[in-house]
Amino acid sequence: MVIARYDLTSEGYTALLDRIVEKFAPQLQPKDWEAIAFGYWENQIYDKGAIAYSRAPQTPLTAYRSARGLHLSGKPGGEQRYRQVVQTYPTSPEAGLALTRLAALAEQPPVASAYLDVLIQNFPDRAPQALLDKSKLMDKMQSTKTAAQLRQTVLVQYPSSEAAAEMRWVYAQERAKAGDFQLAKQWAEPILTNNPDSEIAAQAGFWVGKWHEKLGKSDQAQAIYKRVLTEHPESYYAWRSASMLGWNVGDFNTVRSLNPQINKPGERPSLTAGSPTLKELYQLGQDRDAWAHWQVEFQNRVTPTIAEQFTDGVMRLGVGDNLDGIFMVSNLRDRDRPEDKAAYGQLKQQYAYWQALYPFPYVQEIENWSQQRQLNPMLVTALIRQESRFESKIKSSVGAAGLMQVMPETATFIAKNIKLKEYKLDNPQDNINLGTWYLGHTHAEYNNNSMLAVASYNAGPGAVGGWLAQTKTQDQDEFVETIPYDETRGYVKSVFGNYWNYLRLYNPEISQKIAQVAPDHPTVN
Repeated sequence: MVIARYDLTSEGYTALLDRIVEKFAPQLQPKDWEAIAFGYWENQIYDKGAIAYSRAPQTPLTAYRSARGLHLSGKPGGEQRYRQVVQTYPTSPEAGLALTRLAALAEQPPVASAYLDVLIQNFPDRAPQALLDKSKLMDKMQSTKTAAQLRQTVLVQYPSSEAAAEMRWVYAQERAKAGDFQLAKQWAEPILTNNPDSEIAAQAGFWVGKWHEKLGKSDQAQAIYKRVLTEHPESYYAWRSASMLGWNVGDFNTVRSLNPQINKPGERPSLTAGSPTLKELYQLGQDRDAWAHWQVEFQNRVTPTIAEQFTDGVMRLGVGDNLDGIFMVSNLRDRDRPEDKAAYGQLKQQYAYWQALYPFPYVQEIENWSQQRQLNPMLVTALIRQESRFESKIKSSVGAAGLMQVMPETATFIAKNIKLKEYKLDNPQDNINLGTWYLGHTHAEYNNNSMLAVASYNAGPGAVGGWLAQTKTQDQDEFVETIPYDETRGYVKSVFGNYWNYLRLYNPEISQKIAQVAPDHPTVN
């Protein structure tokens, strides 16, 4: 049980949990079951986690996870347990989540509508999305007047909600598709003001700038691009805005040829939680000893503070657990409680946060092979972060392996071309050698257009060729937004968003330049 509580990432951990449950179940106390449930949950074994949570001390969280675990694993009983959460803990945030799940699972629109009505009445924070979801149900039931009234309620009563931003963006896109750019920007521009924390805001702002340009209003376009950089400096659309403003950041046609200076910080990120001994060990580079100390000190694993979760992510990066380290840091933005949001807002202003979110392992290997393939090293780094989170031994469900997720058959093809007789895909040198050659190959196929090369790296040249043959636009930004594969569309934006963040964090020129328009931007030393 000590291992179950404190060593969740050890080899054979879930097998150990299975053994405990199989051999010692009658002796286990509810708190033991809670620790076992959390261990299963963290390792994404949701069905066993659901069973264990049902035997843990019953709270809104454990009851909800018992339901959610069955739901995620496709096992029966999830809906019944969601209803139990609502009945037992009717005012808890978990009851609101359970009602949302029940509405989505309901097969009959009237049943789903009833769950949404409870949400609207009892959970004000979920009311805007529930109203929007109900409007879609009304559309299906051909109650178009009611649907329109519900959408109007969202816009009028909840203008700062994510649901309102979603609606405005849908209307803006419809108007732009019809060629009415004036009305499109009128729908989209309020998103920047009313919904500054929305993921849609940066996208809407960038396209408002593009639509200003189509209307011949270049000054207004430039002002909007600067606003995107100021308010959303970490976004993919900030890179596109910087490019439109003429900054030396490259565009889809020129990114490959750039060779930006990389200035890695001389100091490690500071830990925000833990004892003085832990912090000293970490700063001395004694990562394994520091990690061992942290396993004892980190008691609040189920509901960690922002400082604790950030420290856990940084500690994981220190011992080479890059996948979970980046996950722990990136998930901080999803916290809902006001105090967590405030703490996260403060953390975001620190360079240490961004350094942990965009680490730079294997920099020597990346620079070496990028130079040989005449590739921008930050583009290669961005692609590796997206493909593997810098996990050299990771394998995908279809067999892609290593840092750049090279398929074995693709590796054979590349090895013949470069006359490489022996290689191992889990070896960083070999993997980056093979992966950068293939990335250079996809660039050559598309006249060094990095957007098409990156899309081809993900979806394959056949798919990209088909999209090019069918596209009706010459605007590359429009092409990205209309990539038919959701995965590839998101992949392209993520890779170039990563590229931009590495550039703004580790290139002194761009870091200083963006600091002039975004005062809170942490600058590289």
